Amino acid sequence: MGQRLSCGTSDEHGLFTAVQCGDLETVKGLIERNPSVVHHSTVYDGQSALHIAAANGQIEVVSMLIEQSANPDLLNRYKQTSLMLAAMHGKISCVQKLIEAGANILMFDSLNGRTCLHYAAYYGHSDCLKAILSAARTSHVASSWGYARFVNVKDGKGATPLHLAARQRRPECVHILLDNGALICASTGGYGFPGSTPLHLAARAGSLDCIRDLLAWGADRLQRDDSGRIPYTVALRHKHGACAALLNPSSAEPLVWPSALKFVSELNEEAKHLLECALMEANMEREKNILKGTAFSPPSPTNSDDAVDDNISEVSDTEVCCICFDQLCTIQVQDCGHQMCAHCILALCCHNKPNPTTTSPTTPLCPFCRSNIVQLDVIKLEKENGTSHDVSSSKLRKSRISRNFSEGSSSFKGLSAVSSFGKMVGRGSGRINAAENEFIDKPIILD
Repeated sequence: MGQRLSCGTSDEHGLFTAVQCGDLETVKGLIERNPSVVHHSTVYDGQSALHIAAANGQIEVVSMLIEQSANPDLLNRYKQTSLMLAAMHGKISCVQKLIEAGANILMFDSLNGRTCLHYAAYYGHSDCLKAILSAARTSHVASSWGYARFVNVKDGKGATPLHLAARQRRPECVHILLDNGALICASTGGYGFPGSTPLHLAARAGSLDCIRDLLAWGADRLQRDDSGRIPYTVALRHKHGACAALLNPSSAEPLVWPSALKFVSELNEEAKHLLECALMEANMEREKNILKGTAFSPPSPTNSDDAVDDNISEVSDTEVCCICFDQLCTIQVQDCGHQMCAHCILALCCHNKPNPTTTSPTTPLCPFCRSNIVQLDVIKLEKENGTSHDVSSSKLRKSRISRNFSEGSSSFKGLSAVSSFGKMVGRGSGRINAAENEFIDKPIILD
């Protein structure tokens, strides 16, 4: 008996060492000699061979263990699954393999009551986050929990994946979660400070990129936590001056992505990316004005106007947007076929913040023919040699007219001169215009 126990212990130790190193031949040999060893776990943490392989990204070992009937939902001492550990360490191939093997994405650990989605968001592994969200759309989650509930699931302290991503300064994960229906104004329980929204936590962390995304998706700068603090106050308390300037209720509001509109959710990725770039560009101009004359200067925009393709001279003046006369037409409205630039599309759809109480928002109308906008497509320009190129390219972002008369100006200044669009803008507008200047020199006032 003692000899068998010693042999079993030796096999376990050899297996766990081989799994960690990815020594597939040794793992196969040990399992062939003692098949039951695949179900054993470490003494202290209760880690199975599958846990160890997933955490170390040993995809070949993971695949072999699954073929040997290893349970993908086996729990360690902290009730963590192999999928949670793979998401924690950013091992995307293991995440995908475990999901294919039927790993349950709805399981919660005993440390903080978190799912694999929480782990991917907390540690900033955007590829793992996308894989888990994709699985949630096609698995039993959609029929049992519902996709929206899964995206906004709270851990043991009341934090959603969006809260964790914002607090840990993970802007890419913040963007992915917002794009998949994460609630922008959800409040925490005991995580951070009670009643904190993702914007409170991004302000606490001092993440300008997260704050930009949250504001662009409609985060409320005036929402208070359980202590009565607004995000602006939190940023000041933690000495994040640039963040505080953007969060100051006295500063101009940002342009807000119209996520509630039906046609936006049906956009193809190409058109959506083009509109998002235009929105962030406009908000960057607003940010420059807010921080002008302060000790803080925002980073340069991703798409700089310094590099303009010389081929832009080949573009005809007839392709300049007929609404603002400042940008090239980059978007075609379906079904009517009228064309305009991405900036004017945003002005058309973003003149008011999305209303969360409105279940069926009004469909935007084409400004030329007043028909419903069913879909938006990116325009492909035909060049003289017969080849086409995408006008969403940053090098073609400004027209000849823009270069000659509006260089360095806000993308939305051209719109302020158009009376038909000016009438559409209410007090809640996020558009950048001349009225914004009255806020630039206002002092920062504590809430």
